[in-house]
Parts: sequence; C-alpha cells; structure tokens
Amino acid sequence: MSILQNKIDFVALVSVTNANSNGDPIDGNRPRTDYSGFGEISDVCIKRKIRNRMQDFGNSIFVQSNDRASDNYKNLSDRAKGVIGKVGTDEEYACKACKEWLDVRTFGQVFAFKNGNVSVGVRGPVSIHIAVSVSPVEVCSMQITKSVNSEPAEGRSSDTMGQKHFVKFGLYEIKGSINVQLAEKTGFSVEDAETVKECLRTLFVNDVSSARPDGSMEVVKLFWWRHNCKDGQYSSAKVHRSIKITLKDGVTDPAGVDDYNITVEPLEGLIPEIIEGV
Repeated sequence: MSILQNKIDFVALVSVTNANSNGDPIDGNRPRTDYSGFGEISDVCIKRKIRNRMQDFGNSIFVQSNDRASDNYKNLSDRAKGVIGKVGTDEEYACKACKEWLDVRTFGQVFAFKNGNVSVGVRGPVSIHIAVSVSPVEVCSMQITKSVNSEPAEGRSSDTMGQKHFVKFGLYEIKGSINVQLAEKTGFSVEDAETVKECLRTLFVNDVSSARPDGSMEVVKLFWWRHNCKDGQYSSAKVHRSIKITLKDGVTDPAGVDDYNITVEPLEGLIPEIIEGV
C-alpha cells in the first residue's frame, strides 16, 4: 500500500426526513440542535457509522460496537492486550496498533486502561467536524404506546405512554480533512483514503433502526478534493466554504433537497470529485 502524499478535504451532504439523526441522551433523546435551532450530528456519531462501514467491508476495527463485535473480546482493554500483547516501546506499540486496526490509523486512539502499564496516544490523520444543518430544523414529537406490559405489575396498563422524536427535514453538511503528515506517522494509505470515501458514500447502509427507518437518512452528494501537495493548495476552511447552499426563490420552509441550490465555487487548480450517494 502507498502512503498518502496529497492532502484531502471532503464535504458530504446528508438529508434527514422524519428521522432522529442523532439523539441527545441528556435531552430525552431529542435530535441534537443548537440554540439557534440548527440540527447537529456529533463527530463521534459520524465516526461510529464510518467504523461500522469499515467492518462491513471486511476491515479489522479496534472500537467495535458490542452488537457488531467480530471477535471474542468484550472490551477495548482485552482486545488491546489480546492482539498487541507486550511490546517494548510506546512507538512500537502504536505502530503495531496502526498496522492491525484501520480505525486506529484513521482516527487515532488513546490506549490507556486500568490495571495496565501502557499509556499510548495515536493521532489520526482523518478529522471530522460536527455536522450542522444548512437551515434550522423542526423537531417533532409523537406519543407512542405499548400493547403489552414489560413486567408483571398489578394496576399497570398495557398502554404505557412514551415519546418518539424526529427531525421533519434537514440537510446537513459533514465536513472533514485528511492530513498527510499524520498519515505518514500512522501508515494511512491511498487505499485507506478510498475506503473512507466509500464509507462516506454509503454511510447509512446497514444503519437502520426504529429512529432511522431505511431511506430516512441519505447521502445526497459527496465532494472530494485531492490537493496536489502535502500541505494543500488552500486551507480546509476555504475549501469547505466553496460549497454554496442557498434556498431557492420563494422557499421559506424547505421540505426536501430540491428546495436548495447547491453549487461549488471554483478554486483555481483544485477541482472536486463529485460523487452521488447510494
């Protein structure tokens, strides 16, 4: 595999329709919003979905969800000890971890566990922003009932009330970059970058739940800029800002992607690859 030599920036546009894009556990699992009403999806949530897709493609992953574990280890500490074992220096430990697990050489990882003599930090080359919606979102709530009791309890009704929260519609921007200097340290390759690209393009495949019914979350477009040098021809901020998204004339309450004009501001010498989502 060839180590990455060109900086990469990317923006993925994600539409959310009648789904809970990312519930906030301290707010009754309501979809995350800021104080201005714009929807948010945490970077941790996005990385979790990318890791899941990496697993789907047959890659070895360190931070595995319990329901997706592909080995016999029940926690990160046991997985690290079982796979890496005892290694001489911190540098050797980090090197072995990066070779073994794609998500470690992609996002980095801190290896520091109780009852262990290892404390190693790995900085990964792929950074991802908190995704924010282009326009404020409307969060709706629905009362739901259960048709049967979960436990035997005298006097309890089978129609126990609950709530389900969802975003009526939102168009979110996932922004990120791949740093060459950090890629050289972790061994992140050109092939790994292509895997990340495919993970983003297919982000919501096998991600179905009652909060996110199949088809309710969709990658509309993925913009992928490959610079001609290590440090980049332009700053990541300028590249990300080159995506211009505005409401079409007469639209005040967007209900779908077609209510927006999506254009790319030209940057001399840097043309993005524009990829349609699944």
